[in-house]
This record gives sequence, C-alpha cells and structure tokens, in this order.
Amino acid sequence: MTTPSSRRTFAIISHPDAGKTTLTEKLLLQGGAIHLAGEVKARGQARRARSDWMKIEQQRGISVTSSVMTFRKVFDDGRDITFNLLDTPGHEDFSEDTYRTLTAVDSAIMVIDAAKGIEPQTRKLFEVCRMRSVPIITFVNKVDREGRAVFETLDEVADALALDVVPMSWPVGMGGTFQGVLDFASGLVSRPEGDSREYLGTREAMEIPAEIAEEIELGQAGYPAFDLEAYRNGDLTPVYFGSALKNFGVAELIDAIARFAPPPRPQSSDQGTIDPTRSDVTGFVFKVQANMDPQHRDRIAFMRMVSGTFKRGMKLTPSGLGKPIAVHSPILFFAQDREIADTAEAGDIIGIPNHGTLRVGDTLSEKNDVRFTGLPNFAPEILRRVALKDPTKTKQLRKALDDLSEEGVIQVFYPEIGAQWIVGVVGQLQLDVLISRLEAEYKVEAVLEESPFDTARWLKGSDAALKAFTDFNKSNLAKDRDGDPVFMARSSWDVGYQQERNPELVFSATKER
Repeated sequence: MTTPSSRRTFAIISHPDAGKTTLTEKLLLQGGAIHLAGEVKARGQARRARSDWMKIEQQRGISVTSSVMTFRKVFDDGRDITFNLLDTPGHEDFSEDTYRTLTAVDSAIMVIDAAKGIEPQTRKLFEVCRMRSVPIITFVNKVDREGRAVFETLDEVADALALDVVPMSWPVGMGGTFQGVLDFASGLVSRPEGDSREYLGTREAMEIPAEIAEEIELGQAGYPAFDLEAYRNGDLTPVYFGSALKNFGVAELIDAIARFAPPPRPQSSDQGTIDPTRSDVTGFVFKVQANMDPQHRDRIAFMRMVSGTFKRGMKLTPSGLGKPIAVHSPILFFAQDREIADTAEAGDIIGIPNHGTLRVGDTLSEKNDVRFTGLPNFAPEILRRVALKDPTKTKQLRKALDDLSEEGVIQVFYPEIGAQWIVGVVGQLQLDVLISRLEAEYKVEAVLEESPFDTARWLKGSDAALKAFTDFNKSNLAKDRDGDPVFMARSSWDVGYQQERNPELVFSATKER
C-alpha cells in the first residue's frame, strides 16, 4: 500500500480547445492506465478521450463535467506514485463545477496554446488557483505547429499572471521548422519520427541550430532557477513545452508532477486546518454525479479524502445527515471504468454510491466533529422558468430538478407565489445540458421560458428582519432546495436598492455549505 506522501492529486485547467482532453489521454497513456491513444474516427467526428462520457459531451466535443481518473506509475528510479487526475470543464459556462473541483486538488497543470497564449478562461481559472494557493505547472501545447515566439509566451505568463516563470524545456523550432523539444534536465532532444512526426521514444543529443542555441542560452540566463518552495507557494511556475497530440513533453510533465507537485495538503475547516497525518478519517464531497451508469440509475458522491486511512465498510457521518452511514462499495475511478476500493488514503478521491443522502459540500468523518469550509454556490447569471410539455410529469420533473441541483448542474428556486419553478445557471450551456439530461435520463420533455428575474441573492439576517422583508416582498421571494430564503432580483439595480433600504439584511451572491 502506498502512503499519502506518494499521492499527487491534480487538475488540468485551460481555455477550450487548448488541448486539455488530449493531454489527459496522453498522461493516462504515459501512466500505463490505457494502452491505446484515442483513435481518429470518420471525418467530422471529434476524437473522444476516456474522460468525456456524457451524451452531450460526445455530440459537442467538449467536457461539461469533471471526471476523476486514478492511476499508478512506478518510475525507473523506483518511485511508486499514485496519481488522481481531475479533468475539469474548459468551457466558462461550467466554471462552478470547475471551482468546486479545484477545492479538491493539491496542484494544477495549466495548458496554453502556443499560438494563442493566455486566453480569458485560463486567466479566470488561474485566479481561482491563486485564491487557494494551488501551485501550477504550465504546459505550452502545440509547439509542432506555427506559434508565437517562446519569449513572448513566457513573458506573457510572467506579466499577466504575476508569476515567476522557469522554462524547463525549449522547442527546437516551431511549425515547419520543428525538430523536437530540448529537456534542460537531461540535455537531450525528443525527436519527431515517422510520417506523422510523433515522439516515439527517441531522445538524443543533437547540434542545436545557432539561432535557437542563442535563444536557449538567453532563456536559461534570463529567468530564475527553479525553486521548489516558491512553486509550492504558488509564486513560481515551471514551464514545459510540447505537443499533447504528438506526445512531446508528456513524459517530462508526468515526471514533474511526481517530483515537484505537493503531496496532500492540509484543508481548512471550522476547527482550523486538518492535516493529512491526522489519524481519523475525514473528507468532503466536492461533486455528485447521477446516472454515470444509465442502466442502474446510480448516484455517486465524489469524496476527497483529507486524513486517515479509509477501509471498506467503515461507518462515516455526513454533516448534512447527522447519523453514520456504512460505506460498503467505495469506488476508485478510471473515467467510466471503476473498481471497488478496499482502502484509500489522504489525497485519494473515492466514489460513494448513495440515493440522495450525500450532497456537494458535505463533510464525512469518523467522529463527526469537523466541517470543511470553502465550497460555495454562486449567484446564477441566467434564470429560466421550466414548463412541461406533458403536465402529468410534474413529479418526475421535481425529482429530476432535485437530482440535478444536488449535483450542482443547476440551482432550483421555488417561488413563494406562482407554480412554475425557476432554474438558475452560470452559463447558457448548462441549460442545454439540463434539457438534454431531462430527456435522456428522466424521460421528461420540457422547455425553458423567460423569467421575470435577472439574478438571485441569498438572504441572511435576524428572524425579525427576514419576516419584515418577506411580508412586503413575497412576489420577489423564493426558497432554494434547502429551504433557505432567496431574493429574486429583476436587475442588479434592484439588488442595490434593496440593500440600501434593508441594511440589517445581507444579500449574498454566494452560499457556502
């Protein structure tokens, strides 16, 4: 059994189309978790990586949920590392899911397209990592194609993200002049081979063209040396260059995660920080996913282990329930494939099958004496009414909306006045996912109609203040699925106006569980 110190739990973040899904696949290939890279299907169909399994993901060629993949790799020097890779949605419409996933990792890989540099979604996700001091390794992808000058990319990362950058490798040419990637640690160049000009394993010393040799010399002199402590504090990023599609730089990247990325880190709770070396089992649910296996209508809660050694059959108490549950069939994931986990250590992600018992934000623990903090819901940016095509399916719709809000796909609001439920999302694509899943998984056909409301705010205050506000604003009030009061605002001006008039109340844009 490997120990918590041998765990590396990390996410991959990027703008859509930077190559994140391809890199995920190649990391799994390097780790021996799969034996064949994805095959290219008929023209016009996107190649699917193992982590994209939902119907709408396959149709659109985007990742819309966060998947977990666990694999082990024994390196040539004997290091035996267990990797927990959390693949996140790149599209900004799913930023909530990504944010919650980033609460469960200890480090991240930031993928940048060599031709495009830092794009808006990359910057947003980086800011989330910075808030949580998550250290980042940068992978500049697609260097076998025409791209921007290496210095331009390095300086953009340094300036835009306020990070020290340390190049760990360097492309020898780009696009039509691409001859491979020089690894600074070994001094060897990974060379392209065969008709497809892929990296097939040949690394050799080569004479670097004079112009590029001069660039490399400047690069090594002009940037700081790698500092492990600065990287783990989130102040410095080592930068690797490569091509996920052609397999350049991937072996160096997985070695860097094993060598530099931190083992499980302490997590914040209402009792202070909980250290991974603490003896009793603690963990938190950062994601719930329904119907991963449509044949069995299953519901899996993804729990990040924070401390202790979990053993199959152990009883844990969820903070939202208050009474212990026995975890008989904990799961380790490899995308859609899964196996029963007999034990798990701090840093691991285990799946707990349940029927609505566990929710995003729940803490699970042996002693029921701790609550982990920092998993928020965000105020929705789009609100829509849900109308059934078949009014007899009201019960099924209620069940579906409860399930999907439990997962964090949507938020559901039940107005104090009026029968139509309102769903809230951060981005338009979430609505497409909602309609697709209602039909595919619940056999419910529904349409979304305009809502009179623009956004929502959670209300906090004394019972008397809440009652006074409620009495005068019933038509603008709703309850969320927890029964907490929510002010449904017609505009941001409306929010500001009510805040001014009701200083004793807090109108919150986030709700932390």
